[in-house]
Amino acid sequence: MRPDMHVQQGRPAAGPEIWIRGPVALPDEPAPSRTAGLPRRFSWVGTHGGAGVSTLVAVYGGHDCGRNWPGPADPPSVLLVARTHAAGLAAALGTLEVFRRGEVPHGLDLDAVVLVADAPGRLPRALAERVKVIESVIDVYRVPWVPAWRLGEVGGRPPREAEALARLTGLAR
Repeated sequence: MRPDMHVQQGRPAAGPEIWIRGPVALPDEPAPSRTAGLPRRFSWVGTHGGAGVSTLVAVYGGHDCGRNWPGPADPPSVLLVARTHAAGLAAALGTLEVFRRGEVPHGLDLDAVVLVADAPGRLPRALAERVKVIESVIDVYRVPWVPAWRLGEVGGRPPREAEALARLTGLAR
C-alpha cells in the first residue's frame, strides 16, 4: 500500500469512475469547519494484550479502545498497536487480515500500524522480516524502547525516533 493511502472499511462506491477532459470549474470554497486546524483524532486499538495502547494514548493523545473496535461515538480513524515480539507481529498480521476481509464495524478507517519495541536494541532478522511484510501492505510507525515509559513516566516529548508518529497524531509542533 502506498504511504498516502489508507484502508477504508465499507462498501465500494457505486457506479464507474468518470474522467472529464478539459477545464473544470472549481467548486465554491467550503465554509470553514469547526474542526479545521485541529489535529486528527485517532482510536488506538491493541492487537493483543500489553501492546502499549494506554501508554501511546497518554503520550500522543487520542481514544483508548484497548482491544475493542471503536464505538459509534469514537474516532473512526484506527491506529493498530502491536509489540515487536513474535506474538505481537502475528497478532498485527491477523488483525490486518480481519480488516482486509471486511469483518470490522462499518465506517472504520485503518490508517496505520504502530509497532512498539518489546526490548531495547535491534530486532532479530526473523522479526525484522515480519515487519517488512506488514510494511508492504500499510504504513508502519515504529516506537523505540523508552525506559522511562516502563516506569510510568510518560510526560514530556515523545522519542525523536517516533517523530513521524508525532506528526501524524498532531503532537509535533
